[in-house]
Amino acid sequence: MKRLYAYFFRGLITFLPVGLTVYVLYLFVSWVESLAMQILRPMTGDFYLPGLGILLGTALILVLGFLVSQAFMKRVLGWVELPFTNLPLVKSIYSSLKSFADYFSPNERDAQQVVLLKKPGSDMSIIGLVTRQNLTDLPLDPQTRQHVAVYLPMGYMIGGYTVFVPREWVQALDMSVEEAMRSSLTAWMGNAKNPTDPV
Repeated sequence: MKRLYAYFFRGLITFLPVGLTVYVLYLFVSWVESLAMQILRPMTGDFYLPGLGILLGTALILVLGFLVSQAFMKRVLGWVELPFTNLPLVKSIYSSLKSFADYFSPNERDAQQVVLLKKPGSDMSIIGLVTRQNLTDLPLDPQTRQHVAVYLPMGYMIGGYTVFVPREWVQALDMSVEEAMRSSLTAWMGNAKNPTDPV
């Protein structure tokens, strides 16, 4: 009986990640396709090819990316963001999400760095992401302004802590931000290479 239970849970653990991923992708594709049908049906009538929703969504994202890359769009985006940056509660949510998204933008690649944080004299280490190298514009004491800001993500939830630590406490790792965030989300239970191992 115990062996049957072991087989069942082993099969369940194997199936769940694949099944949930496929289900989420199915929901997303279904939503995009239904939205595209509502937009295109008035123009194309009964003619509709499956997959047009994905193509339309991809095209719209590319056009949006091209537009926001233009200099004149900064002022337009400033006007669009006005309601989101002035309403008290909305401002907090929007600013947090925008800052988090900006951290992963191509323009911020140089500032992204995965580090191993270890306090001298302590055997405990933790992996984090350097979010700011320069703290001189923050209302901190002179000593803290010489530190770096390190974001420490939490496992199994969206959240974490930002700490200001001396530069000597951090050691750069040969790991991408995406890999570090993915591993942190699952509490480092995957089979990924140890980030401290030599390449």
